[in-house]
Amino acid sequence: MFVHPTPENGARIPAEVDKEVEIRVKAEATNATISDMIISGPLNISKHRTTHDEFVIRWTPVPDDLGDYYPICFAVESMTWSGIYQSEMRCVLVGVKKEQVKTNVICTTSSMTVEIEKSSLPGIHEDHLQLSDPSNTVCNLQRHSNSTHIVAVIPLNTCGTQIEEDDKNLMFKNEITTVNNVGDVITRKNLLEVQFYCQYPKLGNVTLGFTAHRKNVTVWERGFGTFTYQFEFYPDEQFQTMIDPNLYPLEIDIGSRIYMQIEATSSVNNTELFVESCRAAPYDNPNSWPTYSIIENGCAVDPTVEIYSPAHDRQFKLSMEAFTFIGLHDRVYISCSVLICEAGNPNTRCSQGCINSTWSGGYHHHQRKREAVIQSANHLVSQGPLRLRRSAASTRLTETNLNLNMVFIAGCLLAAVGMICGVAMYRAKMSKATYQPLSTFES
Repeated sequence: MFVHPTPENGARIPAEVDKEVEIRVKAEATNATISDMIISGPLNISKHRTTHDEFVIRWTPVPDDLGDYYPICFAVESMTWSGIYQSEMRCVLVGVKKEQVKTNVICTTSSMTVEIEKSSLPGIHEDHLQLSDPSNTVCNLQRHSNSTHIVAVIPLNTCGTQIEEDDKNLMFKNEITTVNNVGDVITRKNLLEVQFYCQYPKLGNVTLGFTAHRKNVTVWERGFGTFTYQFEFYPDEQFQTMIDPNLYPLEIDIGSRIYMQIEATSSVNNTELFVESCRAAPYDNPNSWPTYSIIENGCAVDPTVEIYSPAHDRQFKLSMEAFTFIGLHDRVYISCSVLICEAGNPNTRCSQGCINSTWSGGYHHHQRKREAVIQSANHLVSQGPLRLRRSAASTRLTETNLNLNMVFIAGCLLAAVGMICGVAMYRAKMSKATYQPLSTFES
């Protein structure tokens, strides 16, 4: 059966000339495994399966399609040991109209640049436009905009960028939407929604954008002003000298301890830092998958985590043993969701500390009344990458195992040769047997 975000049967989907339209399909099966999706539609339509077990239908209308309507139909298949089953078939109607918002997207190895012509946004003021998560100062649309274009330069690991992948590509997605007021977290009416993404082949050079040491995160919030988060790795529990950024990516041994420190600097006194969660992931993006939980809801999840006494309230120190999750990926980043609170206020998230409840699975803002301004929104800080280093002992062990395996294989080969020879000799001996006809006996 189909589940969200699959469109309803008969849904009308708007599309623009020379802009890709995307239809997301997801299904669930009982006692079966989702295997494939069957589609029908206009020329050049394509389907993809993501690592989140969703199917994506993509189609880009050409100028000749302007003013026409095209049905796109789909059904999902599942497999069991006894056969193949299909879902109901759904069809949507895609109407093609001319380009309304004139945009241009430029993709680099570490960022996405989006340019929107202001003349194509009648009645919409640029102050009421924002990215998915505008809390970081680098996500402010006014930083690079000019008199003719709204320009956004979005790093691949912030501003609410979502990451998605299929067998061949990585896709980084974001959107520009309207808000009623710049300070609003929720808007009831989207006058504009410009979705965009950059796609990179997994076998290309996209990883070049992830090898550098992560920079500090600077944010501005009402009531707290401008403050900066710094996330660094240290060589030991003294936390005196951080590891040189030129040494990244850091190579570590399984079982050795990783020392980390997060520190917030602010011009506002009487504030404290709280670390809501920390996770490890193969990409420098909180929305990537899979992830390894280190801290959740302010609670240490990994059993090897050790938390140290900070020098002041805006500092957090911890260490943990290097985990095997690192060895499963070429490189791993550690991302933490943090916030600033008014120190000593019992009504803040900071004062609650560890909450043993089910993790909701997202980096989101706390929806408290903002008039009090007793705590900031959650912000993401990350550092890395980390890479597994094979120790000499493990290398020798591997070589020993390899030698033992070679001996075992050689023995098997000798045994196999002996068996073949034995069978050949046995058959050769058997082939020397002579057969003579018996005397005829008739009654």
